[in-house]
Amino acid sequence: MSSPNELRHRMPPLQGLYYFYQAAHYGSFKAAAEHLHVTAAAISQQIRLLEDWLGTALFYRQHRRVVLTPEGQTLFEHSQEGFKHIQNGVWLINNDPEPQRLSLSTLPSFSVHWLVPRMTAFRSDHPDISVLVESKNELVDFEQSSLDLCIRYGEGCYPNLTCQWLMDDLLYPVCHPIYQKEHQIFAVEDLQDAHLIGDLLPDMDWERWMSIVGVKGGSTSLVYDGASYVLEGALSVQGVALARHSLAHRFVEDGTLVRIGNIAVRPNYSYFLCAPEGYFKREKIRLFSDWIRRQAEAFQHTRPADLVIKEA
Repeated sequence: MSSPNELRHRMPPLQGLYYFYQAAHYGSFKAAAEHLHVTAAAISQQIRLLEDWLGTALFYRQHRRVVLTPEGQTLFEHSQEGFKHIQNGVWLINNDPEPQRLSLSTLPSFSVHWLVPRMTAFRSDHPDISVLVESKNELVDFEQSSLDLCIRYGEGCYPNLTCQWLMDDLLYPVCHPIYQKEHQIFAVEDLQDAHLIGDLLPDMDWERWMSIVGVKGGSTSLVYDGASYVLEGALSVQGVALARHSLAHRFVEDGTLVRIGNIAVRPNYSYFLCAPEGYFKREKIRLFSDWIRRQAEAFQHTRPADLVIKEA
């Protein structure tokens, strides 16, 4: 027989515990077996194993019914609370406490330059869903927040989260037209005469990009922590920025920035939709995920036809 101290630090057989809980609830091995779609013999065997583990009887076996012993009554009351908490946890995962409110977290750069300009379309399609967008670089702790979903740029491997691929990106150099004209930066070979604006993100490394492309560049005179700052540096005529197509496209389209050369590198990172697995069953997340995937697919067609794409 196990000592009380040993039992305190060990878990009983969980299947036996659950079978016991159901048998105590119904007051019958047969009724519990019918509910669980097993045989009454299976219920009896599991409860016998649990009793052996505990070293005490849990039921008085009577004709056509079973009655809890004092020890069985104590265990039933506690197991009832335990399984109730488990069921509530499952409900919270698979059900939505605020079905009409969608809370998102994403990178500030992606939010400003890609997501926000497109949110009018989502609001038009789903006017009954209110949306909160938080811009953060840090990964969300879903247990400590009311957020429903986060969009991250990375490798898509985050602990305890399901990560669904959204889209890839491309990296290419851009600068302000004034800077291009003043420094005569028109081809990737001209980068050796440019002031390069760097980003602390590992995937945005100039040396890596130039090594893949096979060219030499100038000095990285400025380094910013964040793609939005890097783009702002280029917009402020500070030099040539290595930009993600998802963020720079609209500026290149309207002529505010110009692309240098026609070579792009596919980065190691991609965009992912991330949340606990059960959250993806929520209707509002399903609607948003379907919508943003359509947006991402349409965005792939904005890649310039003349771009030569090199793999990392």
